[in-house]
Amino acid sequence: MKNIKIAYIGGGSKAWARVFMNDLALAEGLCGEIALYDIDVPAAELNRRIGERINENPDAVSKWEYRVYTKLGEALDGADFVICSILPGTFDEMEGDVHLPEKYGIYQSVGDTVGPGGVLRAMRTVPIYEGFAREIKLHCPDAWVLNLTNPMTALTKSLYDNFPEIKAFGCCHEVFHAQEFLCCAAKEILGVERPTRKDIIIDACGVNHFTWITEASFKGLDMLKILPEFIDKFYDKGYCERIGVAPEDFKDDPFLYGNKVKMDLFRRFGVLAAAGDRHLVEFLERAQYIGDETAPDKWLYHLTPVSYRKKDRIEKIELSKRMADGVEKVNPEKSDEEVVELMKALLGLIPPMVSNANTINVGQMPDLPLGSVVETNCVFSQNSLKPITAKRLPSSVNALVLRNAINIENTYYGIKNRDINRIFEAFVNQPLCSGLSLDDARELFNSMIDATRDYLEPYFTAEQLRI
Repeated sequence: MKNIKIAYIGGGSKAWARVFMNDLALAEGLCGEIALYDIDVPAAELNRRIGERINENPDAVSKWEYRVYTKLGEALDGADFVICSILPGTFDEMEGDVHLPEKYGIYQSVGDTVGPGGVLRAMRTVPIYEGFAREIKLHCPDAWVLNLTNPMTALTKSLYDNFPEIKAFGCCHEVFHAQEFLCCAAKEILGVERPTRKDIIIDACGVNHFTWITEASFKGLDMLKILPEFIDKFYDKGYCERIGVAPEDFKDDPFLYGNKVKMDLFRRFGVLAAAGDRHLVEFLERAQYIGDETAPDKWLYHLTPVSYRKKDRIEKIELSKRMADGVEKVNPEKSDEEVVELMKALLGLIPPMVSNANTINVGQMPDLPLGSVVETNCVFSQNSLKPITAKRLPSSVNALVLRNAINIENTYYGIKNRDINRIFEAFVNQPLCSGLSLDDARELFNSMIDATRDYLEPYFTAEQLRI
């Protein structure tokens, strides 16, 4: 039994924490301490109590000591792994990120990665990650650091830029859903029982939430060659790939989609976009898939309002309280996340495994800037993460990815240097901001800064926030 310490930054999480705790409870061969750190101490305390309830369940094969820390350094001391999963600001700030641009005809389905919302979220979060990197260097420099917070690319970049020797990577499950989409194609076109996503062997590369599958095989069969038939069959009505829901169930869930954007992009470029449609549309010129309020109905996805997130958050808090009090039974179930498996591979407890990860580009994507953060397959083995050189993207797709990668780099370095003009130029160059006049762009940018100023002023001076 391997005894380890996991420092969980954002340990008051209302959703992902429970997924992680359940997976840990079912992880044979592991035990130890989960150090929960959150600026919302009562929320972390709720998760501590939920963790103890999980320990009491007879299905829990791995027992963990859950402790709440009020000082980050103490939570990090001696950690073998660090999980970073935070909400930068509140949903009030996210409301400004997502909905203020609507005055200018800019709609966002997520608003946490790119586009105007992604830029403002990065402005709030990159400075926080600067502090995380410094604290990790002081308290657990040899720990593996797993970032789950968006905008993932800029934040993973910040970790490495502020602590070059850090062992960090970004984890995202969007590629998994693209593999599930291919499983659906195998079922519908080949007439086989739906495979598991691990049966689909892929090569994928890009930047987070704008990653592309250039090769895919199932039992030696080229899956990209059967996709046109699947797309022709389901293009108009859509097809949701989520396990446990019907193909048409995307219609009533604001976080689901019918994959019509993904299918359309495949028809255009011959490679498969590997993120959900709600993310994909934000990386492209807004007139293409998100030009106005009617576009989501045409393209079978949803504009998820922040009001829904606020309502959902209240419900999750109430569920956490019921679980902590023992009113709601906690039954650990294995999720489709791979975080625990990646940890076990890094500990050498299981054979090396391949999975997608966001890491510094050292040549695995030669057409993107070296030193930027890219998402490709990587090999995880004992105390080792090695990126796999990806197949080159078609030139037309690479041009789209490159534009966004450069925008992310400019956003990051603008924030790092507190250079508001560079941040603004990255803001203007967002595909979703296409068509804005410079006067309107400045007006929008300033209004968005005002909406989140309380979370910026600890890191930026008033002069640094003036454009």
